[in-house]
Amino acid sequence: MVQRVEWFAKSDYPLFSFFEYHDIQVSPKVVGENLGYHPGYIGRRLRALRDAGLLDQHDNGLYELSDLGRQFLVGEVSTE
Repeated sequence: MVQRVEWFAKSDYPLFSFFEYHDIQVSPKVVGENLGYHPGYIGRRLRALRDAGLLDQHDNGLYELSDLGRQFLVGEVSTE
C-alpha cells in the first residue's frame, strides 16, 4: 500500500499502485489510458515524481520505478 504523502496529488496513489503491480517501463499515454486520466496530466505527474527521485525516465521517454521509489513502496523511505 502506498504511504500518504502531503505533496502527492490524488492521482499519484493509483500511479504508484500501477508501478507496484506492473514492473515495466511505460509512457504517460499507457498509464493514463489504464488509470482513466488524460495522458498530458499523467505526464506532468510522472515528471514531478521523477524530479522527486521516485521514478526514472529513460532516453526513450518511458518511466519506471527508481530504486528510491521501490524503497518508498516498502516503507523504507520517509514520506517527507
